[in-house]
Amino acid sequence: MLSIPLLDDIIAAALSTGGDFAEVFVEDRFSTALNMVGGKIDSAVSGREYGVGVRIFQGNNYVYAYSNDYSRDNLIKVAKEAAAALPGVSSGMTLSFMKHATPKVNVIGILPHEVDKQRKVALMARAYFVAKDYDPIISQVTVRYLDEDQHVQIANSTGLLVEDRRVRTRTAITAIASKGPEKQSGFYGPGAHMGFEFYDKINIDDYAREAARIATTMIHADYSPSGRIPVIIDNEFGGVIFHEACGHSLEATSVAKKTSVFADKVGEKIAADIVSAVDDGTIPNAWGSLNVDDEGHATQRNLLIENGILRGYMIDQLNGRRMGMPATGNSRRQSYKFAPTSRMTNTFILPGRHTRDEIIANTEYGLFARYMGGGSVNPATGDFNFAVNEGYLVRNGKIDKPVRGATLIGRGSEVLLKIDMIADNLSCGQGMCGSVSGSLPADVGQPTLRVSEITVGGRKGDK
Repeated sequence: MLSIPLLDDIIAAALSTGGDFAEVFVEDRFSTALNMVGGKIDSAVSGREYGVGVRIFQGNNYVYAYSNDYSRDNLIKVAKEAAAALPGVSSGMTLSFMKHATPKVNVIGILPHEVDKQRKVALMARAYFVAKDYDPIISQVTVRYLDEDQHVQIANSTGLLVEDRRVRTRTAITAIASKGPEKQSGFYGPGAHMGFEFYDKINIDDYAREAARIATTMIHADYSPSGRIPVIIDNEFGGVIFHEACGHSLEATSVAKKTSVFADKVGEKIAADIVSAVDDGTIPNAWGSLNVDDEGHATQRNLLIENGILRGYMIDQLNGRRMGMPATGNSRRQSYKFAPTSRMTNTFILPGRHTRDEIIANTEYGLFARYMGGGSVNPATGDFNFAVNEGYLVRNGKIDKPVRGATLIGRGSEVLLKIDMIADNLSCGQGMCGSVSGSLPADVGQPTLRVSEITVGGRKGDK
């Protein structure tokens, strides 16, 4: 990390041409990525990344520059070159840094880089053989292990100085089932903002079996019918629809530019009365949690929707300026190579008053989407298209046969208004979220819920 005198000099150089705010972001990251195919390690990459980013505001405009050369002369040069893009006169301000205590939301037990790689490989092999042995129809299993230890230092011209350490680990298991030329996959990727002790808190066998079960079930499934029908979306990773189709539209990144369908709608009804949703970066050891965000602000629990009414957005410092609203602890970036902006942390719909069984029993005909997959979204409109990785028809209030090839097509703002039942079984799943400030770990979640009508894409099939 950088000394206080050097931070002071960098910020003074950054403000030398009339900027009104400057920030220095220092990152030192060590990461490991292992990939296992066919029960053997296919690749193993470990590395260290160190760099410094300098950001300068002038009103509602900004400039960002970064370098992995952390010598004093180079960092002063980087700051001055960035400042040259913002013409003006230096304010001559002097700084007095006050180091802020970092909240300890995410307590780490065992640092992953202190764990022998053989233990990590043994964990992967265990997951591999459990999934491979699940059923003879499983033709291939891939296991990816990831961990990272990121130390950051953030200082700015208001005098803020904070340091934080983020440690995460994740194992991603993909099972492939084959029947003739046909293939179906199942996936599970548990992760946490936690050290290697994470694997003492979960049973990796359960996740491996579940990945294999999904693939095995779907290889035997009929094709999904299409049409506008009720859809029950299960808990956990089902929340990816809210995250993608609605969550991104509640980030100040799009709201401040008026490119979001939810811009200027605080206090208005945007969802069914039973829908409430939050983004909460303070959940201890959750995959998307942070002690402080990438501007040095403590994360917080932000109420986004309350009983169908839009209550707030996820806001970073720059877009907060543009909107005249305070930052909410949601500023994030993939690394020092990216300027931060407003991003989700752990975003989910709150529990309702029904049970999962009640929702199914109250559905005469529809689709039950147990696991969601990838898709595409237009954040300006909320139009989305998502694959259903594991789906079932619902008939006469009961789960019927499995179906594959289903996609959910709609618009986030319309789907929110069509949610008519929410269960009490909130759960979250782990994923990587991509946006303008890079790819970031984020939890998505919800209880089981029902959308009264949504377009299902599939193949012609019986009802």
